[in-house]
Amino acid sequence: MLADERENWKPNGFGYQLFGCEVGIRFPVVKLLDYANQTESLLEDPNPFALVTAAHLLTRRTKGDPEQRYAAKWRLAKLLYERNWDKQRIIDLFGVIDWLMRLTTDLEQRLLHEVYTLERNVRMPYVTSAERFGIEKGRQEGRQEGEAALLKRQLARHFGTLPDAVQVRLNTATIDQLEEWAIKVLDAESLDEVFDPRRP
Repeated sequence: MLADERENWKPNGFGYQLFGCEVGIRFPVVKLLDYANQTESLLEDPNPFALVTAAHLLTRRTKGDPEQRYAAKWRLAKLLYERNWDKQRIIDLFGVIDWLMRLTTDLEQRLLHEVYTLERNVRMPYVTSAERFGIEKGRQEGRQEGEAALLKRQLARHFGTLPDAVQVRLNTATIDQLEEWAIKVLDAESLDEVFDPRRP
């Protein structure tokens, strides 16, 4: 299965030759881009893989358009509740859609509010508050890890190899702290200046 954006790239085999011997394998290829014009059919298909494929294609289609992405993600979320799938499948698919179709904080909150309302109306509380908290916590942890990794690279580039204590501090910092330190890196002449709370 290929999810890249190169329309004509469709490798269907692998092999090599060595000392007169040849080894190879051929395999079928599924290119998600080939389904770009079949989004509506995919959304109507009861197969969960069709829904995931549609989510991937809609993610590409709504790149750079937050409102359109919100509308697409909300449509996919509603479809989860309209099908007679078991709770775990709905939670798993919701997680995949959530991972693919990132929204701004305000749009994400709007979407969750709509999901809460939908659950009350259809009496199907599949994505529970605790599970949503887990999704939100995972998203925050992912953002923290990404910002910490970026700041580590910036600090290492400016000041060389980072001491273990600094690495631990970065790994356990809040997002606000990481953003504050990232700004200080621009003018700091030492690691101490970056982490000095008295220095603006």
